[in-house]
Amino acid sequence: MWPYHPDLLARPVPRYTSYPTAAEFSAEVGSDALDEALRQTVGEVSLYIHIPFCEQICWYCGCNTAANNKRQRLASYLDALTREIAIVGPRLDGRIKVKRIAFGGGSPNAITPTDFVRLVDAITVHFSLDNPVWSIELDPRTLTQDWGAVLGAVGVTRASLGVQTFEPMLQEAIGRVQPSEMIERATTMLRKAGVTSLNFDLMYGLPNQDWDMVKSSLERTIQLGADRIALFGYAHVPHMLPRQRRIDGSVLPGQDERFAMAAQGYGFLYGAGYVPVGFDHFARPGDALAQAAIAGRLHRNFQGFTEDPAPVLIGLGASAISCFPDRIVQNEKNAGRYRMLLSQDRLTGVVGVMRDDEDRKRGKIIEGLLCRGYAQIGGEIAGQLREGLMPFIERGLATLEGGRLTIAQGGLPYARTIAALFDPYRQDSARRFSSAV
Repeated sequence: MWPYHPDLLARPVPRYTSYPTAAEFSAEVGSDALDEALRQTVGEVSLYIHIPFCEQICWYCGCNTAANNKRQRLASYLDALTREIAIVGPRLDGRIKVKRIAFGGGSPNAITPTDFVRLVDAITVHFSLDNPVWSIELDPRTLTQDWGAVLGAVGVTRASLGVQTFEPMLQEAIGRVQPSEMIERATTMLRKAGVTSLNFDLMYGLPNQDWDMVKSSLERTIQLGADRIALFGYAHVPHMLPRQRRIDGSVLPGQDERFAMAAQGYGFLYGAGYVPVGFDHFARPGDALAQAAIAGRLHRNFQGFTEDPAPVLIGLGASAISCFPDRIVQNEKNAGRYRMLLSQDRLTGVVGVMRDDEDRKRGKIIEGLLCRGYAQIGGEIAGQLREGLMPFIERGLATLEGGRLTIAQGGLPYARTIAALFDPYRQDSARRFSSAV
């Protein structure tokens, strides 16, 4: 078991899928900055396409998504997204090679398989593809049989299923009812379609959940052969996400119970042969993500831990984020305003942040700590942060020798908290961030 020090976990901290984080985005960095960055980009890039719709909205969800209960609204969004693809692609002018393409949401299968193929066709026409790896996030509740044929035809080899829990009682409590048989059918379909790397998203810290329930879901996940597992702690922030008010916060596990679930989950999956990837992901040894973690080639972006080495990630769709070495730009979140901008043939980047040399240096340290468990921080920064680091060093959670900060095995659940010490922008606000575990 990991050592439990609640005082070191008291402050909410970012997940650091970028640095600086989205909390620092401002309207000073928008479409002009995005246009400039696109025109200057060369080499390998990855694409992320955001579908902000679901057939059913789960109560816990923090994604930028809406119900697809109005066909015309969905059709208008897809028209706008196709237009954005046609506008962004030519700005790269054949100077790039797209090696990875990911569809996320929401739920990409909230659209029809035919609409999905149209998006794939548009991407193929307007971007320079170099035998890319295709991946997609999917909702098992709405994954119809015709999706299998389409995913196979496109060549999708990676998929992620939103499972969260196999416990019927917990599914009812979070507004995501999906019988085990439904998840089994989805798994079988995806394997037949050619998916070789399948991820299950699971959660701990749910209402009335205990370790036996978490363990049961992990066991079923392993039986179904998941290649990757993301084990997330539920973040209850109803003041930020009104839909979470439907979840009974009075029966949520306490911090100590959450910590125990995370620790036991880590130990259970490690014992089952999964390779730990950072602090909340796991992968089978033969999976590319596990191989990257073992080889020290792991990275972190807006999709979490990844083996993707591309220096540029281009986001397409409402709220999607594009990340370049010197800047980060986020598209308009509101789907209506997003459509309006594209009706005028305008780029939709509206907020972002420029990354100066100091940002890049600190971002590299934060990524190193989260992805590899160590970072060379240099004498100057070490001196500035020694006082903040001492509680972790004194308790054996980390070591600092010769300017190299290393997180001990028992310090893994404190990785985000340690990383936050290197973030001068960080605001200690429970309204902005979630618990580290």
